[in-house]
Amino acid sequence: MTEATHDWRIDAREYARHESRRGRRFAYPTLDPRRTALAVIDMVPFHVAENRYCRAIVPHINSLAAGLRAAGGSIAWVLPAPGEPTARSIEFFGQRTAENYSGSAGFGPPSTRLWPELALGDEDLFAEKSAFSAFFPGRCDLPNLLDRRNIDTVLITGTVTNVCCESSARDAATRGFRVIMVADANAAARDHDHNATLHTIYRSFGDVRPTSDVLAMISR
Repeated sequence: MTEATHDWRIDAREYARHESRRGRRFAYPTLDPRRTALAVIDMVPFHVAENRYCRAIVPHINSLAAGLRAAGGSIAWVLPAPGEPTARSIEFFGQRTAENYSGSAGFGPPSTRLWPELALGDEDLFAEKSAFSAFFPGRCDLPNLLDRRNIDTVLITGTVTNVCCESSARDAATRGFRVIMVADANAAARDHDHNATLHTIYRSFGDVRPTSDVLAMISR
């Protein structure tokens, strides 16, 4: 299966809406790399192997991770927590699908369960989440890990754009983090799904920018 890149976009009217309100296109035109974390959501073989859009974002994630590490920032790899399917998930998804999702985390140390082409670092953080969102209270240790490093800005990347990545972006914003969703470092099943989330995040929760923009902000 060949890789594919999302044809992502933000409507001109949405840019215009924010420009008229705050006098600039982006809420967060600058960032402090030392107070910034790259959150990489669910980039495990279960999600990446069969999704050509997921495989295409791996180089972008690696570039962001390398750039942010070099500038003193933090990289956080977030994986699904292993466990049995809940009664609610069985009721909603059906027995077989619920079991598949509950087993999506794989087995072994977190660093060995990620997609093998991702470039990890010695000081990187690892967190497991037992909900769609990595920032939902009591369901993932990521917020506590970031607080210990005095992080105020979160770069959201990973998969699936319109489920766990969007849920994480919304909750991160609710918890007071500055949120930037990296448009070409998230992946969904279809462009339509991907772009619907980008619209929602840009409209109400954070900025949406490509990898090249974010790398320029980091190097600045």
